[in-house]
Amino acid sequence: MNTGSADIAEYDAIAAVVQHYIDGARAGSGKTMKKAFRDEAWIMGAMADASFIAPIQELFDRTDKRGPAPELKAHIAAIDIANTAATIRLELDQWAGRRFTDFFTLIKADGKWLIANKVFHLHGT
Repeated sequence: MNTGSADIAEYDAIAAVVQHYIDGARAGSGKTMKKAFRDEAWIMGAMADASFIAPIQELFDRTDKRGPAPELKAHIAAIDIANTAATIRLELDQWAGRRFTDFFTLIKADGKWLIANKVFHLHGT
């Protein structure tokens, strides 16, 4: 990523979107998390040797059901931006006792960044 002020502003805007996801996970609030995603987003990953593929609403519902995770630790490991497309790698630890690596694809439309899809790895499975 270039270090120009426009690039830094885009980086900050993307990080702010992901913060909705993190805040929603900590609060156990799918409603808070939903602010980060496009309505038509999907979630994909593997859990216990089985594929998990669902519309993003499934994540929100599971987050509401699981409840708060105040001990959650989150770290944005990488953000890569190409004009109106971006990717993020997010490391999460202690989300209901589990560790995840999340990969997000984002798109900027109408001047606003939103997550288009989430792919995850659940560590220890």
